[in-house]
Amino acid sequence: MSEEKVVPFIEHLVELRKRLVVIVIAVVVGMGVAWNFSNDLLKFIEKPLTGATYLTEIKKTVYAKVKERAPALYAHYKLEQEINAPQKHRVLNYSAPLEPFFMQCKISMLAGFVIVLPIVFYQLWLFIAPGLTRGERRMVIPFITAATVTFCIGAMFFLIIIWPVIINFSLSYEAEGLQSWFNISAYVNFCLRLILIFGLIFELPVLTLLLARFGIVNYQFLAPKRKYALLASAVVSAFHADLITMFVIMIPMYLMYEISVWVALIFGKKKASIEDQLPGETA
Repeated sequence: MSEEKVVPFIEHLVELRKRLVVIVIAVVVGMGVAWNFSNDLLKFIEKPLTGATYLTEIKKTVYAKVKERAPALYAHYKLEQEINAPQKHRVLNYSAPLEPFFMQCKISMLAGFVIVLPIVFYQLWLFIAPGLTRGERRMVIPFITAATVTFCIGAMFFLIIIWPVIINFSLSYEAEGLQSWFNISAYVNFCLRLILIFGLIFELPVLTLLLARFGIVNYQFLAPKRKYALLASAVVSAFHADLITMFVIMIPMYLMYEISVWVALIFGKKKASIEDQLPGETA
């Protein structure tokens, strides 16, 4: 490798290290802020363990309609017992010293990461900014805003909609002689991993918008690859052991790809103006 190529490569590594250091410092500060409400976050992700979720309310509404329109069916399947079933008091358990402390650290770290997302995305933008045109650099505020909002939407979509489904499905296997006993590490790690996955999945349209505006991808490139996107979604989601989790990851992932295809069609780069084609100043 020639010296001319080595020097820019080293400069890129130095710049990358600089951006990563800023990101790490920001996450540590965010973790310190999030530590104050980490216990509240733990209680929030524990809520589905009671069995009282939005699914319970939907079930009650459906059973009420069944009782009204088909009372014989309602009585035959003893649906009243399900509606009036008492909430069970389930708690998380730990079996190793300091295990709850390390889980509190993990929750605080992810929450702190979410708090400082604008800084994280801004540092990523600064890293790629030298290779952008003047017109492309104007997209910094929309990019940071959209990327932050979509990540938070993905995380909240998982916590509010998907997480109760997963836990409710797991609890449905409880029977005489078979009771749940959730370990705090397995429970929290599983939840945090999926929060991160869903946040990143919802970033796909934003990334596509960015690449489409830069002219790197377009609708004609993405549309014919839907079958490969479906396959990739299945492969990525297959790393999770159970079938339910696999599908709740695969379906949103493919839907985000489908949205990305239409984002590329609507917002893709048309004809670049002369001003946009001029290289901008170094940020």
